[in-house]
Amino acid sequence: MTGIEVHAVDKDRWDDLVDLFGPSGAYSGCWCMWFRIPSGEFSRNGNAGNRAALESLVADGEPIGLLGYADGQPVGWCTVAPRPAYPRILRSPALKPEVPADAGVWSVPCFFTRRGQRGGGVAAAMLEAAVAHARAQGASALEGYPVDTGQGRVPPPAELYTGTVALFERAGFTEHRRPPTGRRVIMRRPIPG
Repeated sequence: MTGIEVHAVDKDRWDDLVDLFGPSGAYSGCWCMWFRIPSGEFSRNGNAGNRAALESLVADGEPIGLLGYADGQPVGWCTVAPRPAYPRILRSPALKPEVPADAGVWSVPCFFTRRGQRGGGVAAAMLEAAVAHARAQGASALEGYPVDTGQGRVPPPAELYTGTVALFERAGFTEHRRPPTGRRVIMRRPIPG
């Protein structure tokens, strides 16, 4: 797909994000809060609470992510922010960074593409936009946590929300670390100043 126009989500774009995520909040009521809050809080929140939590971040002006449009319709999303915005990554036995407090490293931990637009390059456009956005905000590197689908690995579609290693490689990312769990690979792209 070509011609994706990408914008940072703010209060003026909240309704477009709601339209894209639909009543299920993207993935089963996630509202892209999975990486941002502890699992107990995530479960207690449910769909409505996670939606309210994300809307509160938007209202507070926090960087939450990017929204991609095709022909004026929201078709893609990726969350991108300084890595400390994602406590679940900081605590993860598999993904935990060597230097957790390095605010110069940003993360792009998940993507969502509107049904009917999947497989058309939306995620690739969103990832390139995430690199440009992180650069504009002064990031020193951008990190993602994709699934490795090489060597015949076929994860369930529900696990692909973090992207694939191939997607990140095409965008200039390289393997930073491969956790022993093997489920996700830490990919990184330095962002020269």
